[in-house]
Amino acid sequence: MGSRTRRPRAANRAADGARRRVPMRLLLPTLVLAALMAMLMLRGFVHSEILADHRIQPEASTDKVPEKILEGGPVIDTRSGRTASMRVPDHQLVLTFDDGPDPTWTPKVLDVLKKHDAHAVFFVTGTMASRYPDLVKRMVDEGHEVGLHTFNHPDLSYQSERRIDWELSTNQLAITGAAGIRTSLFRPPYSSFADAMDDKSWPVTQYIGSRGYITVVNDTDSEDWKKPGVEEIIRRATPKDGKGAIVLMHDSGGDRHQTVQALDSFLPGLQAEGYKFQNLTEALGAPSAHTRVTGSELWKGKAWIFLVQASEEATGVLAVCLAIIGGLVITRFVLMLVLSGAHARRVRRRGFGWGPSVTEPVTVLVPAYNEAKCIENTVRSLMASEHPVEVIVIDDGSSDGTARIVEDLRLPGVRVVRQHNAGKPAALNRGLANASHDIIVMMDGDTVFEPATVRELVQPFGDPKVGAVAGNAKVGNRDSLIGAWQHIEYVMGFNLDRRMYDMLRCMPTIPGAVGAFRRSALERIGGMSDDTLAEDTDVTMALHRDGWRVVYAENARAWTEAPESVQQLWSQRYRWSYGTMQAIWKHRRALVDKGPSGRFGRVGLPLVSLFMVVAPLLAPLIDVFLLYGLLFGPTEKTVVAWLGVLAIQAVCAAYAFRLDRERMTHLISLPLQQILYRQLMYVVLLQSWITALTGGRLRWQKLRRTGVVEAPGGPVPHQRTGSNDRRPVA
Repeated sequence: MGSRTRRPRAANRAADGARRRVPMRLLLPTLVLAALMAMLMLRGFVHSEILADHRIQPEASTDKVPEKILEGGPVIDTRSGRTASMRVPDHQLVLTFDDGPDPTWTPKVLDVLKKHDAHAVFFVTGTMASRYPDLVKRMVDEGHEVGLHTFNHPDLSYQSERRIDWELSTNQLAITGAAGIRTSLFRPPYSSFADAMDDKSWPVTQYIGSRGYITVVNDTDSEDWKKPGVEEIIRRATPKDGKGAIVLMHDSGGDRHQTVQALDSFLPGLQAEGYKFQNLTEALGAPSAHTRVTGSELWKGKAWIFLVQASEEATGVLAVCLAIIGGLVITRFVLMLVLSGAHARRVRRRGFGWGPSVTEPVTVLVPAYNEAKCIENTVRSLMASEHPVEVIVIDDGSSDGTARIVEDLRLPGVRVVRQHNAGKPAALNRGLANASHDIIVMMDGDTVFEPATVRELVQPFGDPKVGAVAGNAKVGNRDSLIGAWQHIEYVMGFNLDRRMYDMLRCMPTIPGAVGAFRRSALERIGGMSDDTLAEDTDVTMALHRDGWRVVYAENARAWTEAPESVQQLWSQRYRWSYGTMQAIWKHRRALVDKGPSGRFGRVGLPLVSLFMVVAPLLAPLIDVFLLYGLLFGPTEKTVVAWLGVLAIQAVCAAYAFRLDRERMTHLISLPLQQILYRQLMYVVLLQSWITALTGGRLRWQKLRRTGVVEAPGGPVPHQRTGSNDRRPVA
């Protein structure tokens, strides 16, 4: 008995690590989607859509507030345990502006201040300073002072000390990133005069002082936010008897044109009376409230501003992309509904025909690689055909006895051609070289035909301009949830699409499961190509460019075995989407083709690129914005919008099922398909894009088959016994 070799522990650990490693096909799309959500979260954060608190505390008692604060000035200093207040000297006015900077009104306020050689204090919120850092820098550069007004503008009397610290530090971070400074000035949101301090706001003021800030309220309120008129704003802002004052105004939060107009009259008028308009520290004769920031703190601020600006730009781009995808989805739905209905009416009206009835025999090519579980059902379904057929099974180097199973059936008109494994295109070309007839039907080794399928499929060749015909591929194993989802996709997506493209005369794909070709058309374009992983799409585009017409035969039904696991579905769709991109790129010169053959380049290729590549790539934005809306609002509008999109899809799906005479019961799973299945398809396409952009190569991947599919109403598959179930000996 031979000895066993033990794997080293290091090798075991390496193997375990490899098994646990996240596949790149999952990692990259996941990172992209996570980045999109992060950008939206940051955007929502700086727009006060996340963590915003708009509650306002009602008035409370003043029992705990020191009398000297209630009767003192608007500048309150509680730093280092002090309890002091200060007033501005006579004939000194400190203009203060809250809630900015605003991209419309702050520049106009700054222009008026510069015009009249006046300084002011701007109490900026972190949200606005993060979004408009250039305005904060302009304030500092032109000699104005900047103060904190929190980040999200909440009533701090409702907030915990931790939240207060967060509001201050984030507000300070935005100012540092914008202007490279720290400030010691602070104004609480919703504050007014010193005598309005109460038992709820006073503890907050004390805590703010312990963090090193001077609290600044006001003693003259212009009430410009009410927009009472220019004259009234000036009257309310003017102190009496030449006294000094801190004047409250606003440069953000709404239409401030009255504020700007009032300021332009207010400044020269009071300057003529001997008033000076200075910064707070200038008026008080105190050191500047600004401290220059250097080192890591400065770079943290700059990084914050950069990320916010990037999120703003990215969100703007995402919004444009969302509008584009919305337009594409609606356009596609409208085209599918209108044109598929027209297609159904055309082919079903009495007297419709393609020309003389096609009755001559045809050759059916069945490329097969390890299809032992399915091949007998496939071949026997062809034997039940109502149309005379020659069947050629091309065994592409199978290792499971596929060829032997067919040979042991000893069915008349069925031949087996063996070759070393060379891929599906090579197998089809080998079959084409061995075909005896002028019309070639191609099908997959896991597919079964109905008795009428071949007859229905070849009738359009009565028109000599038709070079290829697409059949109606259907999911045979639709009893599972994943099978039902693919069934909806086949009926709604693929078949409605084919009706639409047929009417537009730019069918992009003859499905590998059921398609027919004029032999002379295939020979003119050089047969099947292995340049792409979507040889069916590649050959269809080549036929269009050669001037042939490609049509859809709705009654040529074929039942195929769809992937039954997420892994196999992923592999199949990854290959499809990547192969489609390859085919589009290969035939990109169709855009400049001339004459009738250029129709595909003018109409088909752009539509295929938009509907099959661009739209699915952008479609995740719908769900990203849906999730964002559900979490952060407006929730009701978001739900209504999503239900509206689902309703449109349901209408299209129901219409497609009606045209294909399918039972509507499978549509029960449509909402779940939109939530789960569609996300998988998004990530698959995103992975295909990443593979294409990075120059990656994708190989053919064989899907596992079960052989459970048979044509409805067809004969019971023959059960193999004895020697017919043999497998090759290694």
